[in-house]
Amino acid sequence: MSPTPQPSLLPAPIGAETISLAETLGRGALAVVSYAALGVILLIIGFYVIDMAIPGKLSHLIKTDRNPNATLLTGSGLAAVGLIVAASIWSSGGALHEGLLATAVFGLVGIAVQTVAMVAFDKVAGISVRELVSEPDPQPGARLLAVTHLVIGLITAVAVI
Repeated sequence: MSPTPQPSLLPAPIGAETISLAETLGRGALAVVSYAALGVILLIIGFYVIDMAIPGKLSHLIKTDRNPNATLLTGSGLAAVGLIVAASIWSSGGALHEGLLATAVFGLVGIAVQTVAMVAFDKVAGISVRELVSEPDPQPGARLLAVTHLVIGLITAVAVI
């Protein structure tokens, strides 16, 4: 009895397209670069939207003032955007163009929803972002809003999948 040949050694079925390893790696590298670039763009947009929603210049509050509340709110908002981007990539099913479009749309929707949630918490729960970022010490309200950012990002990410 002769050994069964390995599947990778069998000839391609008639009519099947064969793709070289180099072409597969090239397409994969293009997808990685494309999604990474889009992810960075969405994170930058997210940063500037948070900057508009938080009183004061966000980069100054974080870099110069070393404000822990502004840093926590920004970090959680950007982590949520990252969750949405990752879920969009996961759900793309390998279709690069459609996946990039879905990632862009869902990322922007996630950023908008987070911003609305921050404003809603300010109005409904009486947690003022303006007051939080004016405090030099960590505040419980900042922790609550940070968790809210992450949960909204997670909800949006799961909705994408």
